[in-house]
Amino acid sequence: MKVALNEAASWYMLRFFFISLLSFNVCHGKLDFSGTDTAEEEANALPDTELDSCNGIFLTYTLISREKEYPHVKNMSKQAWAFKSEATLMNVGDEELNDWQMYIGFQYSEILVSADGAVAIDADDFPAPVGNGTTLAGNPMMDLKTAIETAGDVNQMSVKVKMSGTQFGLGKEGKPMPKNIKLVNDGFKCPAASRKGSRMFVCCKKDPKAKAKLSKKTKFPPRRNGDLTIAYDVLQAFSNNYLAQVTIDNNHPLGRLDHWNITWEWQHGEFINTVRGAFARIKDPSECVYGPAARYYGDLDFSQVANCQKKPIISDLPSERKDDEKIGKLPWCCRNGTVLPPIMDKNKARSLFQIQVFKMPPDDNRTEITPPMKWHVDGVINPRYQCGPPIRVDPQEFPDPSGLSAIQTAVASWQVVCNITTPKPQTNRCCVSFSAFYNESAIPCNTCACGCDVTRKCNDKASPMLLPPDALLVPFVNRTKKALAWAKLKHNNVPTKLPCGDNCPVSINWHVNTDHKVGWTARITIFNWEDYTFDDWFTALKFDRYFEDFQDVYSFNGTRIPGLKTIFLQGVKGLNYLAGETNGTHEYDPRVPGKQQSVLSFNKKNIKDFDITRDGFPTTVYFNGEECALPPIRPMKSLGHHRSSINLLAIIISAFVTFLLMH
Repeated sequence: MKVALNEAASWYMLRFFFISLLSFNVCHGKLDFSGTDTAEEEANALPDTELDSCNGIFLTYTLISREKEYPHVKNMSKQAWAFKSEATLMNVGDEELNDWQMYIGFQYSEILVSADGAVAIDADDFPAPVGNGTTLAGNPMMDLKTAIETAGDVNQMSVKVKMSGTQFGLGKEGKPMPKNIKLVNDGFKCPAASRKGSRMFVCCKKDPKAKAKLSKKTKFPPRRNGDLTIAYDVLQAFSNNYLAQVTIDNNHPLGRLDHWNITWEWQHGEFINTVRGAFARIKDPSECVYGPAARYYGDLDFSQVANCQKKPIISDLPSERKDDEKIGKLPWCCRNGTVLPPIMDKNKARSLFQIQVFKMPPDDNRTEITPPMKWHVDGVINPRYQCGPPIRVDPQEFPDPSGLSAIQTAVASWQVVCNITTPKPQTNRCCVSFSAFYNESAIPCNTCACGCDVTRKCNDKASPMLLPPDALLVPFVNRTKKALAWAKLKHNNVPTKLPCGDNCPVSINWHVNTDHKVGWTARITIFNWEDYTFDDWFTALKFDRYFEDFQDVYSFNGTRIPGLKTIFLQGVKGLNYLAGETNGTHEYDPRVPGKQQSVLSFNKKNIKDFDITRDGFPTTVYFNGEECALPPIRPMKSLGHHRSSINLLAIIISAFVTFLLMH
């Protein structure tokens, strides 16, 4: 009897402690809500009966405060509000929860600025837009133990995540609560969350009908898939420094990096002592000498330190340094920053380098390692990648360097997932022009397709002027006379202020060659307007309707990617480079771009309503993985201007009306 009473007393003390833990900030936080009264404060109190009746994972979300942010605007729907909130999870079931993940259904254009005690696994680094909801994962505490195995230790059973951010769309009286909160771990079922005032809560229980997934048991969250993944593996750990290996893996058939630069941000003032397989762009010891590093490492020669910046820029080594005994001699390194798609060469779809990192301040705990945050990777012309935060994963396994059939594991491992994003308007790095045998005019690349720095002498809003096809062969600065003469010849309008150029380093012309009963052909020409050469270049063409009708490509190597409905083109061996722009034959000649050209053939087996003016053009074009800007219109079967089809319709209507009047 005494034991039962003691257990009951322990449980009520545990519940009281958890209630106090959850409600402390609510009682003392500043709520910017008018009309908050005692009844509402009582409603905000933790529902004891709900917690008592929960046999699973109990989740809460509490809005602590909301204050108006600058700038103050009259339109309340556009007014920014700073909010503070708190999410909690408590395991009141009889099974340990590994790798907890909580979904919060934000719905008011929220921007999450911080989340202490968790990371947003489906969002970017903070500040991150989470207006469509986000999933938080534990960091550093990822597992929630039970009261049974911890003797009621709340610190091991529960976790608290303090959040701050910005939201829009609600006036002064509003309360920006999420649509829902739930546990997203496999095997759990959550009802709709209940809401009382500025608090939401839900009890998620084990689903008895859920089938257990056969997956490898991992201590940390499983590795995730992404277009580009970066592994941060700690190979050796000492009291004041550690050796980390950074591995970049390209997993997307159209993904690529050229002359890559990778950056991140140190969290505790760490600095890079040595680099192998890559190099730091800036070697400036002043940030170490005049910073806290000099106090802790007074005897270190900082003139030999690789990088002291909080945000270092790391680049790949050129291929001629691959066998350098001091900075080379690593597999998958030293390729001048080129990471190819696996469809081209699996061995070149990876890049690797190692860094020796000195911790700040030094400590005796070898395993106290904080990975860098805010990762970013980019190159010359390749897809734009958006990288998430580093997530702790199980230590990476490597073959034993001795050659024996043994496995060596890393001290600790983190994974960063980066995905390809679509370029915003006027931020592309390649563009496409259209032309066809049935129309005398070529539709050039969009105005400022790749951005415009100076617009005093040109109009960055005007549509590009139609051109004679041969004008695509000369640089934009030499096209003005041709464009004006062509406009006069075709009676096209000429804007008072001429449109700006496209400013793209690479342009692609797609020309429809022929159209006959059983098939059609097109010619693709790639122009390089830069001074440097593109090695191992590729281009890809997406066809939504007639991908299956592609027959062959001449002069290039062509591969189908069925899952993407894309034709992958690359240069044949020996011609897999796109030369840079060179001078003309004479001094007065315009510069000549490097170019590659081929013809593609298609049949008409799978399309009954084929229309060359609609179906003869790709819906998306890529160069080295970068999505290129497409013209908004296609050549029409008309007098050479896209508006002439309207004129033709007017002529037909006029003739029809005349016919009626005459009869």
